[in-house]
Amino acid sequence: MMFRMGKKTYIYVLLSIFLLSCGGKKSVADETAETAHVRSGKPNRIIYWNCKREFNDMNDTHLAAAQKVGIEPLASWQDIPEASRKLFMIGGPLRFGEPFVVDKLTHSSPFLVEEAVALLHDIGSGFQDSLKNKHLPQYSVLVSSVLRTDADVKKLTKRNINASKRSVHCYGTTFDISYKRFVKHDDEGKDANPVHLKAVLAEVLRDLKKEGRCYVKHEVKQACFHITVR
Repeated sequence: MMFRMGKKTYIYVLLSIFLLSCGGKKSVADETAETAHVRSGKPNRIIYWNCKREFNDMNDTHLAAAQKVGIEPLASWQDIPEASRKLFMIGGPLRFGEPFVVDKLTHSSPFLVEEAVALLHDIGSGFQDSLKNKHLPQYSVLVSSVLRTDADVKKLTKRNINASKRSVHCYGTTFDISYKRFVKHDDEGKDANPVHLKAVLAEVLRDLKKEGRCYVKHEVKQACFHITVR
């Protein structure tokens, strides 16, 4: 009995013969299986870090780095143009896809030294790249505190007795990133679990810390990562 092949079946058979004759070339099925393996492999897996243990650089460590890299502390925000090192303003109007967003600041100003700005951009970009690799919705990190002047510190210590008078934020080298609040790029679609977002951010910070780029303290009461550039 003669077997009649449809047009699509005939083309598929010819394509299979061609692929088999190409020696080292992989079949479509092999490439699909390999892609699936990569997507489900360790590089794209969410790892849940012990943040208290991983990020425990104390204030004296942050302070030493800040004094080495940063500016001389300022009396008030009016002195920013006269800082001992050039300061760069961060934030501004929110744009789609921004690697970071600056929160409404009450006791700090959105200025950092050049090295800290570069670090912040790398954190935000690394966070978004990692979200994409793990097939999670896109978010930006939220910066909750930046440069503090002496006047800011005095106001803060009146409200919070635990606030340090030797604030590392006074040197333009340090910023806080919330690990509970993130800015979603698209209102549509399902929201990501904040626990997952914190884990992804922690992974990015851990890598940068291992590279010697920064010191990091996991702050519980403020629910933020306290970060100083090295």
